[in-house]
Amino acid sequence: MASAKHPGSPGWTGPVAPCPAGTNTKRAASATGPDLPHPGPEEDSDADSSPSPNSRMTTRELQEYWRNEKCCWKPIKLLFEVASARIEERKDSKFVMYQIVVIQTGSFDSNKAILERRYSDFERLQKSLLKSFGEEIEDVAFPKKRLLGNFTQEMISERKLAFQEYLSLLYAIRCIRRSRDFIDFLTRPELQEAFGCLRAGQYTKALDILVHVLPLLEKLTAHWRVLGVPALCAMLVCHRELERPVEAFAAGDRALQCLGAREGHCYYVPLLEAMICLAYALGKDFVSLQERLEECQLRKPTFRGFTLKELTVREYLC
Repeated sequence: MASAKHPGSPGWTGPVAPCPAGTNTKRAASATGPDLPHPGPEEDSDADSSPSPNSRMTTRELQEYWRNEKCCWKPIKLLFEVASARIEERKDSKFVMYQIVVIQTGSFDSNKAILERRYSDFERLQKSLLKSFGEEIEDVAFPKKRLLGNFTQEMISERKLAFQEYLSLLYAIRCIRRSRDFIDFLTRPELQEAFGCLRAGQYTKALDILVHVLPLLEKLTAHWRVLGVPALCAMLVCHRELERPVEAFAAGDRALQCLGAREGHCYYVPLLEAMICLAYALGKDFVSLQERLEECQLRKPTFRGFTLKELTVREYLC
């Protein structure tokens, strides 16, 4: 319920402020992409997935939150196919690019992911996993590097099948499919490109990439939905810069649902500030968002910090 000190409440007599422009809340931001967990073999659930007892979410927000959480509890199974391969020649190198298709099994998947990786990318993943999960992947075969014959049709076909089996076996191991290394292998190159376009002001191109990579990221991180927040916030920023407030608000609303009651998350306050501005511009209920922001700041006062755009441009710098 809105109190008399808030715009839109019965007792309010002062002017209506369209946007909390002076409340940019500066917080430390990651310069290497979202902070992904490093789950071990025994990790199974999101310890912080439920709303906090101190949450001031409305009944509608709680219903929507638990509806989304219930959807997340249904296991998502992915199928990997190395569909094709092509030889790419550059000025000083020659290599094979393998096209990976990722689809969700059990139902029609209209958002299948298509990405390309080369042998060195697979090799980098293998080395990283051996450091963290040596025992878990000791029986997973990795195609050996050869000095000659790498570009014959026979070798390329052999490696296509080998890499397809490799990804399927890795995904079957819970701690691997939830690991930062595995998720980064499948999404990080595209996310780096998208955030690079955002920093360069190429918002349309950034959105094109995000629209394709985000469904895969959400499938891979269904156990920890907050990992998709930076990408969703990047979509909000791009839409806003392109003067598409409706689409920007929709992306921000999805990000808020992923954050839930995580008031300490670095995106929480900047996202609320951006959503208040958008809600006011669209004639939506911005008062409840303002109350949520004020209650958060009362419980945990913060110093002036980054805007949402300033925060997102610091992601995926390397």
